[in-house]
Parts: sequence; C-alpha cells; structure tokens
Amino acid sequence: MTMFFDSEFDRIFKRMSNSFFDIDDIFEEFKGNGSTSGPFYYGYTMTVGPDGKPVVKEYGNVKPGLLPTSDTREPVVDTIVDEKEKVVKLIAEMPGVEKTDVKIVVENKTVDLSAEHGQKKYHVKVPVQQKIDENSAKASYKNGVLEILFKLIEEEKPKGKTVEVE
Repeated sequence: MTMFFDSEFDRIFKRMSNSFFDIDDIFEEFKGNGSTSGPFYYGYTMTVGPDGKPVVKEYGNVKPGLLPTSDTREPVVDTIVDEKEKVVKLIAEMPGVEKTDVKIVVENKTVDLSAEHGQKKYHVKVPVQQKIDENSAKASYKNGVLEILFKLIEEEKPKGKTVEVE
C-alpha cells in the first residue's frame, strides 16, 4: 500500500515540478537572445470572491509557452474596495517613469494604464468588477506608485409607494 502512495506522490511531484522547469527553459532562451531585458516574473493570485468561490488570476510580464514580443512590461496592479468610504482604489507600481508620462483611459469598466519613459514602458488593462462613477476618477503618482480613486455607484432602491388595502 505504501508503494502506491510513494509512486502517486512521485507522479504528482513530477507534474508540479515540470511546469517550473519549463519556465526556467523560457528564461534561458531570453538570456540567449540578448534582445530583451528583465526582470521577468509570472505567477498566480488566488482570492475568494464575494460568492465564496475561489478566483484565480495570472499576473506577470511572461506567459508560459509565449515569449514576449515587445519590451513593454505589465505593472503590478492591486484593486482595493472600501465599502465604508464608498470608493475603489487601483494601485499600480510603475517605477522609472514621470507623472507626465502616465496615460489613463477609463472605458466600459476597464482602466487602460500606460506609461513610457526612456527604456521603461508599461501597459495593462484592468477590469473593474464594481459599479464605479468613471467621471469621479482622481489619480496621483508618487515614488513609482500610481493611485487611482473611483467613487462607487450605490444601487438604486426601487422607487414607489406601498399602498395598503383597507
């Protein structure tokens, strides 16, 4: 019986470690090309959604099996929802660019962030799950950190009057 568990554990471990070795091979190809510059990162985040189900998202500027075709990086972006203050805050890390280099476009519950300064180029499209007022957007950039603040739109309560029967 223990041999079954040992072989099953070995099989699972090999499958898990193969994905890491594949990524190492991709990084070796980057080093050989010399045309791209790092850092390269890739990962997953796992959170629990409002419905109690897990939500897994990929992040990074390298996708497994796909080599980057440009020198544009994807900044690390975090979304913070403050129900008490009725705001949604997007925080993006974009070091090496100036405030005047940052461009923000908000359209259809998607925030398109881009910045370019010399060798540093960033671009990402961030979907926003909450209902926000696009016209309330306020942005600030300091020490490589971009903060964008949106007001939440409150759900409208149904209007009407209840009539009691006499």
